[in-house]
Amino acid sequence: MTPTTLPPLNLAVLLAGLALAALPHVLHLPLWASATAAILFLWRLAISWKGLPLPSKFVTVTATIAAIAGDILTYRTIFGRDAGVTLLVLLLALKLMELRSQREIYVVTFLSYFLALTNFFYSQTIPTAVLMLFTVYVVTAGLIGFNAPTCRPVENLRTAGALFLQAGPVMLLLFFLFPRVDGPFWGMPQDAFAGVTGLSDTMSPGSISRLSQSDAIAFRVKFDDKPPPRPRLYWRGPVFWEFDGVTWRPGGLPLLQRGVKFESLDAPVDYEITLEPHNRRWMFALDLPGRLPPRTRISIDYVLLSVRPIRTRMRYQLRSYPSYRATAGADPEDIRLALSYPRGFNPRAQRLAREWRRTLGNDEAILLQAIDFLRTGRYGYTLQPPLLGANSVDEFLFDTKEGFCEHFSSGFVFLMRAAGVPARIVTGYQGGEMNPVDGYMVVRQADAHAWAEVWLGNRGWVRVDPTAVAIPLRVNAGIAAAAPQSAPLLMRTRLNWLRTLRDNWDALGNKWNQWVLGYNPDRQREMMSWFGVRSPSWQSLAMALFWSVGSVIGIVALWLFARYRTADPTQRVWLAFCRKLGRAGVVRSKSEGPLAFGARAAARLPERADAVHAIAGLYVELRYGKDADKGSVARLRSLVRAFHP
Repeated sequence: MTPTTLPPLNLAVLLAGLALAALPHVLHLPLWASATAAILFLWRLAISWKGLPLPSKFVTVTATIAAIAGDILTYRTIFGRDAGVTLLVLLLALKLMELRSQREIYVVTFLSYFLALTNFFYSQTIPTAVLMLFTVYVVTAGLIGFNAPTCRPVENLRTAGALFLQAGPVMLLLFFLFPRVDGPFWGMPQDAFAGVTGLSDTMSPGSISRLSQSDAIAFRVKFDDKPPPRPRLYWRGPVFWEFDGVTWRPGGLPLLQRGVKFESLDAPVDYEITLEPHNRRWMFALDLPGRLPPRTRISIDYVLLSVRPIRTRMRYQLRSYPSYRATAGADPEDIRLALSYPRGFNPRAQRLAREWRRTLGNDEAILLQAIDFLRTGRYGYTLQPPLLGANSVDEFLFDTKEGFCEHFSSGFVFLMRAAGVPARIVTGYQGGEMNPVDGYMVVRQADAHAWAEVWLGNRGWVRVDPTAVAIPLRVNAGIAAAAPQSAPLLMRTRLNWLRTLRDNWDALGNKWNQWVLGYNPDRQREMMSWFGVRSPSWQSLAMALFWSVGSVIGIVALWLFARYRTADPTQRVWLAFCRKLGRAGVVRSKSEGPLAFGARAAARLPERADAVHAIAGLYVELRYGKDADKGSVARLRSLVRAFHP
């Protein structure tokens, strides 16, 4: 097969499938790589369509070396997700310049399948899965076209659809019954999480406000009973102890404990969290978790931690006590750290705090004075606060008086420490929105929040939310009510139909996450229990898979065989005629055509020669001619029925 004889329509179908596989990568590839791939695609199509010669070996080798060099210069490596996908797209586009034989068509086809798979490194959503299934369908149609060059592209698409329908049951059985292992079947590259949205391990002015403009889902919650009221929905994340005047950081390596040291003051809340991957170790829990999931630890400041970074969607059961008395993390070294602050920053806040200590003396009285200071200070809540200088706390508290939760919590904790009251910052999420479609509470990145905890002796660590003190609407009604102009569009919309559409889409996405992306050994055991298998082993799953797939393949094979036999009545009548002649001693050989066999049978049975020639001629006309109709088939059947050797 030469370049000029490649069927242009079939090549166009194959290139369309390849383009579908590569198109989503345009969002991630560097501009030069996308442009190069597009030019090569169009060049190869023009070569086939206009009969142009393929580029020389020197050109393709030089272009390949340039592509590898460009990839290395862009990413400083050829390994990893982004560098590997970019190189794959470029090399696949260059491979199109070498399409000279059937073998090279197979190579391009299977590389297109692999390129489609790489899209799941970036997104595993329903639209991505649907698009990639359609991509595989188009590429398969292109492959069929090169193996059946006389067929029209629409016939190849129909054949590819039939193959998909036949493979569908086997695909589903392999998905549900293949023995699962803990963790994903294939791991995501480490650099796949470079752009993951989520809380950071530091906090500075503007860090959480930028995060709160995203409506990406942080996690979903399913409560066993009625959820707590919104003002009590504090989802605990990283805790910050150290402050350098601009940035808050954790206090060194966390001291881990296997149990949780606190005193519960109210009834517990049981729930399940489905956490989106964020490439950090911390997990989120409703203040305060009283039971640890497997393979987790908890720090002395009550941060729930996984044993390894969370790089896949994670589901875990928890029990929390919204009303508690927390006493861990109050050793002398902890208290010393909770009182430290940079002396060379924010002199006005320091003077005010020292005045409170001099006049009030008592820690609780100082706390109440600070709360009243924020409540009466006429502060504004905004996701776009003014830029602050070196004395960020002073400028926020006394000058701009506009900020987000990190400004309120940072200013409050600095005041407490300067007044001699131990305090720390807790970050996480506050609130959540119940989805009425599936009953899950959705907590989004826009719900990111920061609050404070103050040590008050016998009362332990007491939560104080400076933002709620100054702007109660933020905690009582959510960010969409407190900052309606800055919150994500779908969170602040008042259009019921749009909210309903979003709720249904979120519910569908949740089902996809729970039963497809989250189909782990626990889900597999749960599904098998529906069929009476309580504790399936991998051996029993393998046997069930073997027999079920074998049964499906057998049923499909029988259906195809029966369809083949019933779909061609002309062939069935001809075979009946051959059997009649065989009983008369005229047996057709497998390599003998109908006219040759008819001539030989007529010579052996001269008295029936006219009938034999009529049947053989009519069969050839029906089988290979263009004017066959039901009447002619009925006439052939009548002739064969009346034929008696």
